[in-house]
Amino acid sequence: MKRTGPSNPELQELIQLLKKEQKPLWKRVAEDLERPTRQRRIVNLSSIGRNTTENDIIVVPGKVLGAGTLAHKVQIAAFAFSKQARAAVEAAKGSCMSIPELIKKNPSGTNIKLIG
Repeated sequence: MKRTGPSNPELQELIQLLKKEQKPLWKRVAEDLERPTRQRRIVNLSSIGRNTTENDIIVVPGKVLGAGTLAHKVQIAAFAFSKQARAAVEAAKGSCMSIPELIKKNPSGTNIKLIG
């Protein structure tokens, strides 16, 4: 029988944490992270810049890449960030955080956009 699901222990812990939360947003993020690697979300900064406004809170169930520019301040929570993406977000006075950090700050999941 072929094993399914992610083999990364950190990702497995994150999925279990998200499934324990009772809010629909966190369950949706867990479902997206359980997908195979090739179907997992990869989002460029240009896409985030087009689809957000100043001071938005974003969650990306996957990786944020540094292609494009970000002209306004946003808070982004994702499973992973490229070095260029992290530098560009911080240059725009925004912040990068992990998904568990966002859950601690906003357990209800209100006013959060899911992008990807």
